[in-house]
Amino acid sequence: MGGNRASSRGIGRRRFLRRSGAIVGVGLVAGCTGSNPNDGTRTTSEGGTDTPAGPAALGYDLSVAHELTEWDRYDPDWEPPSDSPREEYTAEVLATGLEVPWDLSFAGEDTLFVTERTGRVTEFDSGTLRTVAEPSDVIDAAAIEAGSDESRWRLTGGEGGLLGVAAHPSYPDPPVVYVYYTAETSEGKRNRVVAFDASAPAPDETVVPVVDEIPADTYHNGGRIAFGPADYLWITTGDADPGLEHTEQTRDPASLAGTVLRVRPDGSPPPDNPDSTSDADPRVFTYGHRNPQGIDWLPDGTPIVTEHGPGAGDELNVLRPGVDYGWPVVRNSGDHERYPETEFQSPVADASSWAPAGGVFYTGESVPSLRNRFVFGGLISQRVTAATITPADGPQPADGHERHHDASWYDADYRAGTSGLLSEELGRVRHVEQGPEGDLYAITSNRDGRANGPFPRDDDDRLVRIRPA
Repeated sequence: MGGNRASSRGIGRRRFLRRSGAIVGVGLVAGCTGSNPNDGTRTTSEGGTDTPAGPAALGYDLSVAHELTEWDRYDPDWEPPSDSPREEYTAEVLATGLEVPWDLSFAGEDTLFVTERTGRVTEFDSGTLRTVAEPSDVIDAAAIEAGSDESRWRLTGGEGGLLGVAAHPSYPDPPVVYVYYTAETSEGKRNRVVAFDASAPAPDETVVPVVDEIPADTYHNGGRIAFGPADYLWITTGDADPGLEHTEQTRDPASLAGTVLRVRPDGSPPPDNPDSTSDADPRVFTYGHRNPQGIDWLPDGTPIVTEHGPGAGDELNVLRPGVDYGWPVVRNSGDHERYPETEFQSPVADASSWAPAGGVFYTGESVPSLRNRFVFGGLISQRVTAATITPADGPQPADGHERHHDASWYDADYRAGTSGLLSEELGRVRHVEQGPEGDLYAITSNRDGRANGPFPRDDDDRLVRIRPA
């Protein structure tokens, strides 16, 4: 499979390498039967020799300083833009023929990892395309043919498969990469986060668990992972309960369903993680989420997540440690309680038709009109959305935004204005990411069976670079 795939798609990706410079990356993952996340303790082998558990078994020093002020994007005095982002943009196609790409992770100055939900992590290396690994225990996840007019909402694999990817903050020293995927186990589907040694001769034999036993379903699997400002690993999980048959697990901070987790690189909880209840899982940072699929941070280190709503009620949330975000009790849609009538933490912005995916708080210089805005992909909306977020006691988002989220029931500490960009030019946008040189990248998700209009096109799915027109 790897050879055929490379020959049929190599032209598009070689074009990407010529345009953007040498991007070298190794990404892989393989099946594991890991257990719950560990704290670096040691287990005893049959021979009686102590061996490290979890990521420590890779043999590298994974420790980092966990100092917010050392983050290269740290700016406690940042200022939101005073204008609207509604300008003209263009998307430069860098790679074509991807199969439902899900995440991007730039590592260092010249490394790029790309996951495809169908079960692959791809390596770009000096003009050569190579599939490094196809995990044996990732569920079967299909992609429709490029250019097809087929519409299949319930495509094989649903919303599961190979999802998030994040390189260790000090990559390539250590050369460790983390991946989130939906696995087939003896007890059914489970989501898991694993780590592996990307430099090993057989990296698929080095896979170790970081966070395991995350609830999974055909839909609502969450799946974004990213290292945050203080070099903790953040993980977004879905409620894994599209039929609302197990709502108690989303309401329970002892469960990993419908949460945002924060762990050290070895999978253990930081000592300053919140204690929301006496029996809460110590890795849980927030809970009561439905299906968060994007996370990034304001320049002062404040986390923001995107979250899919139930048919409507998509949200952009600013996170506070230990807080319950209310699902499935509250949403401003359907038969749920409304935020103004409850004491749950309300979003900073919401909409009925974003289907918000991955995003980045953009701080680069390549697209000046998007600087200091949260820029995220939209699936059903088939566009990119730029959100201007301002402190409630400061200047409000400028006139000219498509929508102002200024009703009294929104997040009391912030105000937001949102605007759609590149509408119907890319189709379904799965993730937006900032590169090491300040460029802005996006990947499409037009081969997942849910695209509308002229999508998927013959060259879908695509990796693009967003630029001013």
